[in-house]
This record gives sequence, structure tokens and C-alpha cells, in this order.
Amino acid sequence: MTQRQAGRAEQVLAQLDQAATEYLFPDLSNGYNYAVDARLRAFGDPTRWALVVETVGYNPRAVNLIDIVHTFGDCITAGGPGYENADFHSRIDNMDEIESRDDPEIHLGSAPLIVRGRAVQVDAPNGEELYSTFRRLVPAHRDLLLGDEAEVRRRVPIDLPQILQLEEWNQPDLFETAPSQSEAYRLIALVLESLDPTRYRPTTPPNTHWSNWPDSGSL
Repeated sequence: MTQRQAGRAEQVLAQLDQAATEYLFPDLSNGYNYAVDARLRAFGDPTRWALVVETVGYNPRAVNLIDIVHTFGDCITAGGPGYENADFHSRIDNMDEIESRDDPEIHLGSAPLIVRGRAVQVDAPNGEELYSTFRRLVPAHRDLLLGDEAEVRRRVPIDLPQILQLEEWNQPDLFETAPSQSEAYRLIALVLESLDPTRYRPTTPPNTHWSNWPDSGSL
């Protein structure tokens, strides 16, 4: 292990804690977004590290289902840790056809959802809350909601190897737990330091499913 790697876990956690204080850390309890899905990817080599966390949620104010790509690391190719405007990706192409004009945030139930150019039929009744309709896209169509390689690696060096991918984990509630006090992120930091994905052996159950965040979208 190189000298730089030896202190990498602390560097990772310090950066994540700082992002949390600046409201740039992934927040599944965000009152403006109804939680829908999430994914985490870790990248690293002996001299560099990066972490990408996606949170997909329905934002009524943005009038779309949004994938926010949060990027952290010591080799970010543009901007700083967290997210920029270009890291917000709208996924529904035909909101004007599926949202009631008379009753906003309600699904009309007649047209299929056009998700990134693909028509997807969901078994959702007319008059359903849109956040419930969008949650029906998971798990069958989650890869349409989450980022493609270009979106995920927009600010990550293309030659940096991916060493870990999580489809679920225990995400801290930022009102209660800093990232550095989270078992999941402490283990992820060890993976980034050691470059050994087997170091990720959590004991706490995952909670990234939307059902664990009932207050999301409540504002």
C-alpha cells in the first residue's frame, strides 16, 4: 500500500462530510424529491479515487423524474465535489401527455411513459399520484432511470477503473448521521483505500429502497 493510499479513507470521509455540510451529499429524505431509486459506484487506482452516487426522484417543481449524479474524488475533471447543473438528468420525455393539466402531479393514465426515448407501459390507474406511477418503473426499467456510462463518468477520468458497484446500501439520514459515521461509507472508504471490493462487508441492512424514505417529497 502506498503512502497516499494509507490516508485515503480519511480523505474520502472528510470530503463526504464537507459535502454534507454544503448540502451537496446524496439525500434520500430530500423534501423536494420523491425517492425512486439509487446506485453507487466506486473507482480507484493507486494514485486516484472517485465515487459516484445517483439518486433518482420525482421533483414536482422541476416537472420531471430527475437523476442527480453526485461525484466525489481527488481527480474530478470538472467542478467540485457534489453536483453541478449538468448533473441533473430528466428522464421522462412526455410529461405534457401524462400529467393532468387540471390536477398537477396526477397521472392521466392514458399514454405510455416515454423514458429516454423508449415507450414504457406501466400498470397505473388514471388519477394516481405521479410519484407512485414513477416508482412502478422499478425494478424492471431501472436502467433507463439511472445514468449511462457517459453520464456517470462525465467528471470521472475515463481510464479510472471501477472497483465497486452497489444497487442497495444503508444510506445515512443526514439529520442524524454524518457520512463519516455511516458504516456503509466507512467501508466504501476502505475499499477505495485498499482497492479491494471484498472489504465492503456491511452488517446494517440496506435502506435505499424508496419505501424507507416516507418523508421524501413532502415539501
